[in-house]
Amino acid sequence: MKSSFIFRSRIILVCIIIFSLVLITKLFLVQIVHRSAYEEVALRQYATPSSDIFERGTIYFERKDGQLISAATQTLGYKLAIYPAKVANAEDTYQKLSKIIPNTDYTAFIAKAAKKDDPYEDIVGHLSKEQADNVSLLKLPGVNIFKEKWRFYPGDQLASHTLGIVAYKGNDLSGRYGLERQYDPILTRDANNPYVNFFAEVFSNINDTFFKNKTREGDVVSTIEPLVQEFLDKKLTEVKEKYNVDSIGGIIMNPTDGSIYAMGVKPDFNPNDFSQVKDVSVFGNPLIEHVLEFGSVVKPLVMAGALDAGVLTANTTYNDKGEVTIEKHQIYNFDKKARGPGTSMQDVLNQSLNTGMVFVEEKLGRKNLRDYLLAYGLKDKTGIDLPNETSGLVSGILNSPREIEYANAAFGQGIAFTPMELIRALASLSNGGNLVVPHVVKEIRYDDGTTKEMTYPTTPTKISKATSQEITRMLVTVMDKSLKGGLAKMDHYSVAVKTGTAQVADNTTGGYYKDRNNHSFFGYFPAYDPKFIVFLYAINPKGVPYASQTWADPFLDITKFLLNYYEVPPDR
Repeated sequence: MKSSFIFRSRIILVCIIIFSLVLITKLFLVQIVHRSAYEEVALRQYATPSSDIFERGTIYFERKDGQLISAATQTLGYKLAIYPAKVANAEDTYQKLSKIIPNTDYTAFIAKAAKKDDPYEDIVGHLSKEQADNVSLLKLPGVNIFKEKWRFYPGDQLASHTLGIVAYKGNDLSGRYGLERQYDPILTRDANNPYVNFFAEVFSNINDTFFKNKTREGDVVSTIEPLVQEFLDKKLTEVKEKYNVDSIGGIIMNPTDGSIYAMGVKPDFNPNDFSQVKDVSVFGNPLIEHVLEFGSVVKPLVMAGALDAGVLTANTTYNDKGEVTIEKHQIYNFDKKARGPGTSMQDVLNQSLNTGMVFVEEKLGRKNLRDYLLAYGLKDKTGIDLPNETSGLVSGILNSPREIEYANAAFGQGIAFTPMELIRALASLSNGGNLVVPHVVKEIRYDDGTTKEMTYPTTPTKISKATSQEITRMLVTVMDKSLKGGLAKMDHYSVAVKTGTAQVADNTTGGYYKDRNNHSFFGYFPAYDPKFIVFLYAINPKGVPYASQTWADPFLDITKFLLNYYEVPPDR
């Protein structure tokens, strides 16, 4: 029994010795005999670009039929990297590479190749397969090709201000501007660091799994309809070029729930090549970040307040003398002409009479004017799901002891809002008197297979549903009888519209430029059951005095496109 135990122990010992000898031999072969070959592999794998080197959730556009179109996604390509210690001749290597990849920076390449102690240096990314294959065929010592992924925007400039970009801020690669920033925690994936030490990766993943309450990852489905966005962009570009406009923008929204089908600004940028942008202010979104004085498009808001307060009706008249004096300040109609006695409130909107709006303000009173305008949310952020939103400048004016401030505010001068604030306020005229939350995200589709439908509240303004219907009727009359002299009337659709021409504030002198204007235009349709509200503006168009000249035809083009594209049935 004892001898049997000793025999088995010796057998086990022999096995252990043999295994140890094999292991030692293998280590000798790896570390000594084949050291150089394995060193190259090991150094490459120390910082291995994984197949999901950069992963990020997708942002989608949604077509009218529900089909999802990628707006911001990942694309697969290749990158060139070097192991400096293996680059025998940096100058010769650069010359050979630059023939295949012309954008390789000489100074940077030479500097990186000189870092002989570094195991890995990136040289250039976003290579095509053809470029990658050609570099590989050269078999240059120390030169490696790896797969990589990067953010790609199939529509190029399309909705660039809504989408934003993904870029570095220091060592942090994340969403900058637009939806990329607003929903960055949801879109971000764990593999944002392209080079990961194996053991660090293992233990960091354990830490993430057991010790962090991570944000759920998913994709974002926007309300942007790509063909509508494309059509809006086309019209904005045409007007900008025709009138040499400094800046131009537009929004197309559902006035009953706040869904934005398109929003655009020119100048814009291509998020696939945003490094070419010289002025970083271009990345900001003026539709929500900048305030402007818009002029006469504010008149329907004030008129609706007066109708709602019961101080006048559409048939109320006054004596229009073409000018009025308030606290020694002269206020004129746009053409400085008088319309005489019997000028009605409908005429005030039809002909956009400033003196008529001063009459309305006097009837309404300062407190009511302030209360109604503030109830439209004109000093508040809209809550849109985009970053950096600002709010309007109205509180100071509407709390002023000076009557002239209220008189000016009644026709849209001296008070400033973002385009998004104003379209929300104007939408309340169409939808029964409710403030919607403008938004560009419909739902979030999480990676675990669940979906979150986004919901947005509505809040009432001061105007009633009856007032909403009456101001709509008055604005339809503006379309049918005044826009383009009545030629703009659509026989089968009711459309409510108003133009706005405002002086441009001179921030240096505190006054207004005499030769600059902002032109704005809004309309909603079908007027009594609206599916769309459109707001357009142009800053300092050249050679054209009035917004009706700048915007009437582009607005009609947009209106006809939307009615046809969405197959909206006639309401007349």
